[in-house]
Amino acid sequence: MMSVADVTIDCYLSGSSLESMAADVRAGLTRRGLKQLPPKYFYDDRGSELFDEITSLEEYYPTRCERALLNRRAPVIVELTGARELLELGSGTASKTRALLFAMAGAGTLERYLPMDVSELVVERCAEELVEMYPGLTVHGVVGDFEQHLEHVPDGRRRLVAFLGGTIGNFYPDTRAAFMRELRALMGDDGWLVLGTDLVKDVATLEAAYNDARGVTARFNLNMLDAINRELGADFDVGSFEHVAFWNETDSWIEMRLRAHGEQRVRIEAADLDVVLADGEEIRTEVSTKFTRERLEEELRGAGMELEAFFSDGLFGLTLAGPAR
Repeated sequence: MMSVADVTIDCYLSGSSLESMAADVRAGLTRRGLKQLPPKYFYDDRGSELFDEITSLEEYYPTRCERALLNRRAPVIVELTGARELLELGSGTASKTRALLFAMAGAGTLERYLPMDVSELVVERCAEELVEMYPGLTVHGVVGDFEQHLEHVPDGRRRLVAFLGGTIGNFYPDTRAAFMRELRALMGDDGWLVLGTDLVKDVATLEAAYNDARGVTARFNLNMLDAINRELGADFDVGSFEHVAFWNETDSWIEMRLRAHGEQRVRIEAADLDVVLADGEEIRTEVSTKFTRERLEEELRGAGMELEAFFSDGLFGLTLAGPAR
């Protein structure tokens, strides 16, 4: 734990992160049927740089649409909720929630910010910057994985939980339902949730966002194999795989995959695993579910929440939810 003045940072990550990665890779590459890898392993240093580049691409609308919605609607969200603290999951540098923090400060309700991220350095720098920007603000950072460490988030009151970026769409349906129930618990009975979701739209727009003309998303996808090679002592021939992304109408999601060119024999030392992939065999690396308002209402009800307001530009949506009455 680090505690300085108005900043407290608790770290729940340990040296076992590579063991966790090895277990995830082993489970995903030995499963029956379609092999898969968790999308969280996109985000090593190089992957994070590539994703930042993706967010500025003409084809990739979600980031700029969500930011515009937040800039326009943050005062309304703060007025509706009266929130006194903001908990952000996957916070990074708080770039997505600056509008909410500004609106809360302007309304005189901002007391505490709780960023949760896997990077301790990012949480520390963000905390230091925000306590300088907002005198009297308390920051309690949590360094951890929101899929594993939500139990360590401290209790609060009049809390607004922010889960943005469309990340909720990366969960498979059963896992998403369980995670939504965890979000409901984090809110408490006097809190709120603001949820960013990509929306169902024409297939051409959806597929273009994951198949950009410059090939940045392809490099981002392939970089996962570079990360596994480096961290787990694997020997993927990255140049023998290609990026594939397409709309899955049945499941209402975009799938990203890596397709093998020629038979691939791979040794992953830290996972004590040998993998053989046939020519043309694919590894799924991400799903990104797209929502309608009706589907969001249904899933929120299933988790004990109620949709209170829905803001959209037709491409992306911000949902404000409270406890079911």
